[in-house]
Amino acid sequence: MPVIVIVGAQFGDEAKGKITDYLAANAEFVVRTGGGPNAGHTIDLPEGKVVLHQLPCGVLRQDVTAVCGPGMVLDPTALDQEIRTLEERRMFKGTLIISERAHAILPTHIAEDAWEEKLRTATHPGAELGTTMRGIGPAYADRYGRWGVRFGELIRPAKLRQRLELLLASKPHLAGILDPNQLQSDLGEVAGRLAPFVQPTEPTLWSALARKETVLLEGAQSALLDIDFGTYPYVTSHHPTSAGALVGSGIPPFEVSEVVGVTKAYATRVGAGPFPTEVGGDLGAYLQREGGERGATTGRVRQVGWLDLVLLRYVTKLNGFTSLALTKVDVLGGLDDVPVAVQYVTPEGQTLTDYPPADADDLAHVTPVYEKLPSWPKFNERLVARLRDEGAAALPPTLKRFVAYIGQETGVPVEWVSYGPRREETVWLGKTHGSPAAGSVTAWAQ
Repeated sequence: MPVIVIVGAQFGDEAKGKITDYLAANAEFVVRTGGGPNAGHTIDLPEGKVVLHQLPCGVLRQDVTAVCGPGMVLDPTALDQEIRTLEERRMFKGTLIISERAHAILPTHIAEDAWEEKLRTATHPGAELGTTMRGIGPAYADRYGRWGVRFGELIRPAKLRQRLELLLASKPHLAGILDPNQLQSDLGEVAGRLAPFVQPTEPTLWSALARKETVLLEGAQSALLDIDFGTYPYVTSHHPTSAGALVGSGIPPFEVSEVVGVTKAYATRVGAGPFPTEVGGDLGAYLQREGGERGATTGRVRQVGWLDLVLLRYVTKLNGFTSLALTKVDVLGGLDDVPVAVQYVTPEGQTLTDYPPADADDLAHVTPVYEKLPSWPKFNERLVARLRDEGAAALPPTLKRFVAYIGQETGVPVEWVSYGPRREETVWLGKTHGSPAAGSVTAWAQ
């Protein structure tokens, strides 16, 4: 099974990093296919907690090659610092290569990010997107406008000078903010340190596939933040879907064997945009506290809500999920019950079950219809010890029924359940539990 695509199935922050790191134990390559320093992946290792902002999870494992793919936009200075920090902590264990086709996020993009957000709010109060202000959107805009600087150009001083002159000429609204000579000097210094990592990445991956080696395509953000299929305009600037992972890596579709959707047992969102199942008040504060719901990169508190099956069914079809990884089930332990949104009712009375409104304002005004499922006990030390020794068999019966229910409602089996931040706090269920085609579902869930 050479290529496994890992996709966020909600609004981001689903613990994709943990699942990627877990699966990387049996992979030779881990490729980050899109995004930039706006997406942090937190990995809890025996040596300590690591937050990766741009580096793929493969750097944390020996004998794994981590690839910053051609679909990424990378902040060279932040990337250089991230590499050095991991090296100082002796946690940089894999091999890193950076695609010569990946684009550089420059100080111009960060300045432009702030300028654009200010322009939105000045033009129409409430129109702000809540971006991370790390230059992601402007960098992708310049990529498609053909103004961008790629890493293959970043490490060639004469080419860099030419590309910077063109880029700055396209931004008269930023005139006087940056000194072109200082910009060239600063970029040249960091580019010299990153140059040994920069190379063509597609031939390397094609050769790995010819050798039948396993390649993980690691997603950033999530399918509901896709520039085309997410809650536009409250979305990211690339395609964090299974199709986008292929474009962002250079791997052809026929090589893909599995597409894993990662979803929390509840839901979260950070930044602006509609969130139909949001929970406020004391219960919302409890979920935020128990789930540690604060952004790994920005530190922003995440909004919390209940699992939304309308959206989960939608992204399952959109991405062609072959299995699901269910995370943070421990956070819901001990509640009276666990509500799950099974359908929407629009203001006009229409019922929606697997396709949300494309307009963000329309999505914000649907009324979710919930089914309440029984909760499960809190994850105490005894239960955690049993799970470590017995695996999936030790999951509480009501949690097993919850897992089976998600599989039946989406048509895709839940293959992994994560109940804590550490690597080992994950159980594998196999490829059948929760799938409508599996005859063992009822027996397993009892």
